[in-house]
Amino acid sequence: MTPIRLGEVDIIRVVEIPRSTYPTSDMLPTSDAGVIARHREGWLGGFYDASTGDLGSRIQSYVVRTPDETVVIDTCVGNDKTRENALWNMRHGTWLDDLRAAGVAPEDVDYVVCTHMHVDHVGWNTRRVDGTWVPTFPRATYVFVGQEWEFWKHERDSGRDPDGCIDDSVVPIVEAGRAKLVDSTGAVGKYLRFEPTPGHTPGHACVRLTTPAGNAIFSGDLMHRVVQVAEPQWSSRFCYDGPQAAKTRRAFVEQQADSGTLICAAHFPTPGYVVKDSAGYRFRAS
Repeated sequence: MTPIRLGEVDIIRVVEIPRSTYPTSDMLPTSDAGVIARHREGWLGGFYDASTGDLGSRIQSYVVRTPDETVVIDTCVGNDKTRENALWNMRHGTWLDDLRAAGVAPEDVDYVVCTHMHVDHVGWNTRRVDGTWVPTFPRATYVFVGQEWEFWKHERDSGRDPDGCIDDSVVPIVEAGRAKLVDSTGAVGKYLRFEPTPGHTPGHACVRLTTPAGNAIFSGDLMHRVVQVAEPQWSSRFCYDGPQAAKTRRAFVEQQADSGTLICAAHFPTPGYVVKDSAGYRFRAS
């Protein structure tokens, strides 16, 4: 992806996996194929992947590079990690090389930010060196919403970390003294700030970029498929609290419609904008 420039700030997308394991019907179990088909006739067509015949999805990170700092937002699945999902299990992918190719070496990163602590958002927090999980970004501060960490710490301590991602991708950061816990409106550097968007997980938070030249929101898993802009009542199969996620998503769509704010969703095929028309809300690619 060609970097998106907002004044003196660059936004760079780094894709780890260019498709989803889950078709839309599985990811959004309350979705309606007929409703999706009607949207496709109107505005969804450009968001389909020809290879699957389904709405596109990505696992990806965003890099925000400002005059003062370099920030990585969400760190995908990672390599060499035991996972239940066959596509994610013991990966040997090129994400770190692709990050370097985009002009960002691990030692360049000042902050790593996670919108939440699901397995496909924390994986490259760490990498395996001589049998030990160590921070991938050697001088970065890892910024987590405290409520999110406390929830997953409790789950892990209670034996409910089925993917093991808290053990191998979050706990090593905390134990290394590299984690900074903030509240759900906490600032990250000069340009970024969390905004609470609970539901998908208890402490899920978007990250807002504010610049004199325009704003962007990195929305994590607030939405998984672009059709949720038009149908925010459809929550994903992985939402901790589906009704709360739907309520949060509806408010977000209404607030961002026609605002000019760039939406960088973790799993959308491309960034874009929420717009309103006579039929309701839709997503327009940037």
